[in-house]
Amino acid sequence: MKQFILLLSIQVLLTIAGYGQTTLPDPLAAGWKGEPVCEVLLENDKIRTLKCSFPPGVGHEKHYHKAHFGYALSGSRFRITDAKGVREVDVPTGTHFYNEGIEWHEVLNIGDSLAVFLIMEPK
Repeated sequence: MKQFILLLSIQVLLTIAGYGQTTLPDPLAAGWKGEPVCEVLLENDKIRTLKCSFPPGVGHEKHYHKAHFGYALSGSRFRITDAKGVREVDVPTGTHFYNEGIEWHEVLNIGDSLAVFLIMEPK
């Protein structure tokens, strides 16, 4: 029993310390097949603004988001994979959204037009 408690304690400490867990990239670091899809337009001590472009057939590999506001400068149709499953959604030009963060997702532009998003992350 003592060995079990010791092993369980070690596992808990390793989990808290982050050992054995994969750290996902943020949207700037995540790309598509080794190529970047986002660029920094502005970064200061209050905000980071990204411009992310997705031609047809290009996506954004698995990544996380902090709280952010997004705006579709040009939209398309996307396949989104996250903890809820897989779904296909139309994202029209002018669509805007805000969320408190996304634990993880990955997206793929399955439409026939270039999609471009502004992502604004308060610091």
